[in-house]
Amino acid sequence: MAASTLSPATPSQLCSSKNGVFSPSQALMVKSTRTQLAGKEKSVKITCQATSIPADRVPDMGKRELMNLLLLGALSLPSAVMLVPYGSFFVPPGSGGDGGGTPAKDALGNDVIAAEWLKTHGPGDRTLTQGLKGDPTYLVVESDKTLATYGINAVCTHLGCVVPWNKAENKFLCPCHGSQYNFQGKVVRGPAPLSLALAHADIDEGKVLFVPWTETDFRTGDAPWWS
Repeated sequence: MAASTLSPATPSQLCSSKNGVFSPSQALMVKSTRTQLAGKEKSVKITCQATSIPADRVPDMGKRELMNLLLLGALSLPSAVMLVPYGSFFVPPGSGGDGGGTPAKDALGNDVIAAEWLKTHGPGDRTLTQGLKGDPTYLVVESDKTLATYGINAVCTHLGCVVPWNKAENKFLCPCHGSQYNFQGKVVRGPAPLSLALAHADIDEGKVLFVPWTETDFRTGDAPWWS
């Protein structure tokens, strides 16, 4: 019979048979030997079971929880530092006007001065400026050569295209999908479902300021959908 070297049994698992107690590695070797000698002897039934872990080797749960907290803190701090610049990118800039509004900006990024604006923009004019949250917003000049008290957000309520003013038709006509709005921005033809948003156009110390419109929409009599 071939000789074999038996490995010592581990304290966590032992195997037993009719001939005694031995380790799983010994069980495998016995099974191999018995397979070779199957014609001469009957196979030996082997039963293995795990033994309990000594009490002094059980992990301290308090220490494990402390280590988990330390690991979580070590990962959270650098992650938070990295996310702050990205989060600030999505926050709209704060109002810079003395009256609590957002100064209207012209195409060059300069503050719109009401008196200067009216010198170059006649009655019925609707010209784009930069408004609330940076949205393109029309400043409206009334027939009496004064600035209207409202600005019209130029973002189409269908899919977000910028809607140009068509002076010949006296309408805002969306070039993307054919939506139409009247001279005040009220929707008169779909597929746009809603009128263009409004903003208050106030004058403070000569500058035009846009202020959020939270009152009833004077064009429809409904509550403003944009606030």
